[in-house]
Amino acid sequence: MITWATFPFVRYTPALICGVVGYLYLGEAWPELWPYTVSLAGLAVLLIAWSVRQRRPATVDVAGTVALLAVVALGATLTQRATESRRADHLHHFADEVESYQAVVDDYVVVRAATYATTLRVQAVRVSGRWRQATGGVRVSLPRVAGIAQPRYGEVWLIRGHPDSSKGPLNPGEFDYRRYLEYRQVYHQQYIHPDQYRVLRMQPPNVLVALSMQAAEQLDGVFRHYIKAKREYAIASALVLGIKDDVDAETKQAYTNTGTTHIMAVSGLQVGLLFAAMSWLLQLFFGRMRGFKIWSALVGLAVTWSYAFVTGLSASVLRATVMCTFVILGRATGRQDMIFNTLGAAAFVLLVYNPFIVADVGFQLSFLAVLSIVYLQPRIARLLDVEGYFYARRRPWQPKAMQCAWRGSGWFLDLVWKATALSLAAQVATFGLGLYYFHQFPLSFLLSNLGAVPISSGAVYVGLALLVLKGIAVVLSAVVPAAAWWVDWLPRTVAYVFEWMVWAFNEYIFWVSRVMSGSVIREVHVTALQTVLLFGVIGVLLAWANTRRLGWLRWAAGLLVLYAGTRVAEARTVAPTEEFIVYSIPRRSAVGFWQGAAAEFVTPDSIALNETERTYRLLPGLILRQSTHPTYSVGWRNSSIPVQRLADPDSANEHLFLKPGPVVLAHWRGLRIGFVSNRISSATQPTSVDVLVLRRNARLKPETVAAVFGPQAQVVFDSSCKIWYVARQDSSLRAQGFRTWDVTAQGAFRCRPPKALH
Repeated sequence: MITWATFPFVRYTPALICGVVGYLYLGEAWPELWPYTVSLAGLAVLLIAWSVRQRRPATVDVAGTVALLAVVALGATLTQRATESRRADHLHHFADEVESYQAVVDDYVVVRAATYATTLRVQAVRVSGRWRQATGGVRVSLPRVAGIAQPRYGEVWLIRGHPDSSKGPLNPGEFDYRRYLEYRQVYHQQYIHPDQYRVLRMQPPNVLVALSMQAAEQLDGVFRHYIKAKREYAIASALVLGIKDDVDAETKQAYTNTGTTHIMAVSGLQVGLLFAAMSWLLQLFFGRMRGFKIWSALVGLAVTWSYAFVTGLSASVLRATVMCTFVILGRATGRQDMIFNTLGAAAFVLLVYNPFIVADVGFQLSFLAVLSIVYLQPRIARLLDVEGYFYARRRPWQPKAMQCAWRGSGWFLDLVWKATALSLAAQVATFGLGLYYFHQFPLSFLLSNLGAVPISSGAVYVGLALLVLKGIAVVLSAVVPAAAWWVDWLPRTVAYVFEWMVWAFNEYIFWVSRVMSGSVIREVHVTALQTVLLFGVIGVLLAWANTRRLGWLRWAAGLLVLYAGTRVAEARTVAPTEEFIVYSIPRRSAVGFWQGAAAEFVTPDSIALNETERTYRLLPGLILRQSTHPTYSVGWRNSSIPVQRLADPDSANEHLFLKPGPVVLAHWRGLRIGFVSNRISSATQPTSVDVLVLRRNARLKPETVAAVFGPQAQVVFDSSCKIWYVARQDSSLRAQGFRTWDVTAQGAFRCRPPKALH
């Protein structure tokens, strides 16, 4: 029996989340909510006061229900008030009228192979020759070339031109980057050329954040100086400071395949390790002092927040630090047994500060993992008494060495079992979200985490020790310059150990990735409803395990049947679907022919798509339709799609595959598709088509298109066409009555063949 009065945030936080999520999905057209929320809160206060006097269960229930509804309304109101696009001076109100604008760099800089990416916060815009105050976020990219300095937090830029509204997903199933940005109050994007902007001054929006970033940069310089191997330096910096700019793609993939990417981000693991080490040291040396609980809690808060500061105050470390803060305060006040309420309070505070954090994957995974660990890990660990088993094997007549062996084996294997229980508990809660967001589940998570967590934990301690020793060495060198070389030997020694540990950590992850390369369930698609159903099944099974009531098993069976029904309905929807798609892939030509879950992709050019293009542009659609064996053809070679070359007297192309001609005609499921990549004349063999795909800035006139392909053809500009070309041809083709589609601006073109429409 739960005494709800002692766990208020176990009720309030889910109610607040319901309000936030409700507004995110349904609240775009809602009026101002704060008057309703204030009224509802006032009614809740009156009902609570009345229920206290009445002291009847019914009145208490009514008052509690209204109070929870007030919290739901509070969540929706906070989200509405935090939505910048509702402001009268927001950037989107000015649209394309902006001639230039002034903005400040207000985010970390992501360093890519060819670009820098960061977020600007707009301060003012120039419209019709006048400057006006404005707000809004712009996600910008600029080329990483010689002469272009890396952007720095706090730089105020003057940018010529106007940003464009963020684009939604361009291809079926693709990641919705627009929504991702909107949840961060960024509604515009822009690619900035070197001659399009200049830095006016340095004026950080938050001086504390600026100092924190500088501190993180200085500490990163310590690792860069002492750790020579590039791969080990990249992981060391990611492990201790959360800086992942130099982690290569191969390493990221290995960590993804083994389910250990969470180790590369400074979050609860690092903060928890630091707090555990500090608590142990304080207890060891000062545990018997008067008032130990209070002042040790203050020291703990100072240390954890200092660590958050020197690691750049990133979102993940701030989230973990807030959580740790509430746990420290709970221990100091003697309420460590109310851990669920403590975690609920931490989540409540974070949501009040930023309601949009509810959509952050890290927030969801962190809190679910911690809740699951707190609840499940002790229960799983109790299933096996490993230490007791080995202790029972000891006998008084055995040699002391054997007794020590029994005791040591029991202690070590008990630690292994507890670590296994912890890893299993974390996976139980994050299983559904892993499938929903990442479409895969690594079966090697147990093996990889059993080795990775201890090694990485030790490496974190050694890395922090290196930073502390380097700081001491710098101070001593400043006091006694002549001893600079001698005082540096200790940081160099620790750095050697640190680099060796990181190397061992990396080698272990790569070994697990190689040995269990096939132990990853990939390309799994689950909808939001199916994810909720999975959580429901897990929840009722846990309830059954706790109560042993058969009613919970009936609920589990019902939810499983419902889940299976959604999967069957989804498969039945996909099975008869036939579709021709022209994909939007920058500077490339790619089309797909779909028959249910079977897919054939063709690149009309003679160059195949690279792995990155397949992964980010085509794979989401394959996962969405649960297609497992797609085929790829280059230049129509080995394609199952019947094609023919149209004769053009002005273009001698008699050999179909030796030289690409200007026109290719494909016939598929009754759909006639023409591909034009060069100049054609009105003397080209006439043939009517349903869809005409223009590639590589094909030179043609609207009247030629009408004469050769018919006036009813749907004209599609693929991604190999330049922006200026599309703008010129689109207007002239529309003037002649043609329907046009630009996949670069409008996303993939999708068309069902005539046979599929009957």
